[in-house]
Amino acid sequence: MQLIAIILVALSAFIHAGWNLASKRQHPSAAFFLITSLTGILLFSPILFMYGRTALPGFSVKVWTFLVATGFFMALYYISLAGAYRSGELSVAYPLARSSPVIVVSVVAFLLGRGAQVSFICVLGIILVVGGCFLIPMQKFREFRLNRYLNATCGLALLAAIGTSGYSIIDDEALRTLRNNPDISLNTTQVTLLYSFCEALAVSLWLFLFIAVRRNGRLDMRETLRTKTRHAILAGLAIHITYAIVLVSLAFAKNVSYVVGFRQLSIPLGAVFGIVILKEQPHIPKIMGVAIMFIGLLLVAMG
Repeated sequence: MQLIAIILVALSAFIHAGWNLASKRQHPSAAFFLITSLTGILLFSPILFMYGRTALPGFSVKVWTFLVATGFFMALYYISLAGAYRSGELSVAYPLARSSPVIVVSVVAFLLGRGAQVSFICVLGIILVVGGCFLIPMQKFREFRLNRYLNATCGLALLAAIGTSGYSIIDDEALRTLRNNPDISLNTTQVTLLYSFCEALAVSLWLFLFIAVRRNGRLDMRETLRTKTRHAILAGLAIHITYAIVLVSLAFAKNVSYVVGFRQLSIPLGAVFGIVILKEQPHIPKIMGVAIMFIGLLLVAMG
């Protein structure tokens, strides 16, 4: 991987961990992430004006169905992540939410008959990730209690991971469909950015629906608009700029797995931010769990 790719991916990992830190500090909600998604719509809107008129008619019913589904899973991710950050520590919720999707995606691969695509190194990496997940909520090694895991923070972080897994799998299928469509004359980056605009719109609609049907949601929306709009916009810019940086870095990497693997740098960064900046407890099992999880994710990416 070229030096420029390493710099770009390291920057994206730092920004990703950074916007999660900033969001955690704001005690986020669905309303907070609705504003971040609307920011994404505005950020990607030039892509719509440049390519939408010629490319959108080529989007099949299948692709639009994928967009509705991925919007749901991304909304689930944001809602669950917000709940995890309100109820617990960043250094617990962030690593769990960021790493657990590799377990879910691998299980889905087996269920879909793609088990041959999962190598021995990947399986070893998944085992390490699972082990890390068990260690992170613990305070002492001799202290194995169910209440360390059966709580809102762990439950919501894992639900966020399910959301991430859902939209990741759907996005992969949707983009494959778009790239193989001869009626769409866009290159990979252009079609991905146009799809990202549509995805931001889809998740915004799901989040708006979730907020609108609940009285607490509507009240929270007013409060968020009054006190947290600037923070949500900045988080939205960071979220979508991170994605753009990763896209650019792919052009400088020989293998996409190197980019995927190196991006996992955000996991120990997120844990460090929680411990150093938010003054969360640096329990030894937590630190070891993050380290083991990080190694496991690297094995999955390289395998």
